[in-house]
Amino acid sequence: MWDMPIEKSTNVWKTYAFWAVWVGVAFFSVYPTCNWLTSLRGEYFNLYLPVELAVPFVPQFMLAYLSMYVLFALPPFFLNVAQLTALGKQLIAGTIISGLVFILLPAKLGFVRAVPEDGIFGPLYANLFSIDMPHNMVPSLHVVFSALILLALSGASKSRSNNVFWYGWLLVICASTLLVHQHHLIDVIAGLAVAFLLRNRIKERERDD
Repeated sequence: MWDMPIEKSTNVWKTYAFWAVWVGVAFFSVYPTCNWLTSLRGEYFNLYLPVELAVPFVPQFMLAYLSMYVLFALPPFFLNVAQLTALGKQLIAGTIISGLVFILLPAKLGFVRAVPEDGIFGPLYANLFSIDMPHNMVPSLHVVFSALILLALSGASKSRSNNVFWYGWLLVICASTLLVHQHHLIDVIAGLAVAFLLRNRIKERERDD
């Protein structure tokens, strides 16, 4: 990828910028709207097992949780134009599908949210809780986005060690959604299911030779 000709490298960045804009439009149109609409409803589904409430709260995993945002910067360094195009379509489709499920299946977070009183993590949690109401639960869009990007990076890699790293990162992010008490197990499973479904349905239409 680093030896890519300038013309092709330019196409990669143009493609990345194009899809980044549209993914952003989709997310900021769908996610806040669904969160607001769901917050107006008086009844919610409790889609978790009582035993899940024993999952410990580990504030330090907020760093792993936020590492999803690092993932958004990686695709142009590892993917070609066709792969970026497929990923962009998958991310938009994942956003729309998740939004529809949020509306049809309004769920409630079983954990009681608490901002850590000590350490550097308090402000991070306070900011997160101030903008993210606990209603967009199933599927976890955090997992959908993370899985789609990491699966794309893995699919473009021929190195086993790289793939172990990509899948390990995905596992840590999935665990973090539980350990920072943002999601429940069914949210994670549903998010992975949506990501794998879209990976199989929306594929590269053409390749860079």
